[in-house]
Amino acid sequence: MADYVQVSTATPSKEQAVQLAQSVVKERLAAGAQIIGPVTSVFWHLGEFGTGEEWQLLLKTRAERYPDLEAHLIKHHPWDNPEIAAVPIIAGAEACLRWVSENTQPEA
Repeated sequence: MADYVQVSTATPSKEQAVQLAQSVVKERLAAGAQIIGPVTSVFWHLGEFGTGEEWQLLLKTRAERYPDLEAHLIKHHPWDNPEIAAVPIIAGAEACLRWVSENTQPEA
């Protein structure tokens, strides 16, 4: 089942999160997206300690689609160096994983 991954990123606003999620799903780079927020992030950035409010996106896709998904996120993300992380889905309901597969096939 490691053929599937959940990818996370975050944006500074809900509107940007929705736009990014819509573009990813329309391109079939992810089967679906959940937007969670606002969340509070604590981080180091450019040598400075900070705290900020973000909107987190969770995206489900096939592992083989990850490179294209990552490239799309980097190109369309509002930040120059966004956090993008993928973790393997080691188990999942068969029908759900089938849905991910069916909805991440590139359109002919």
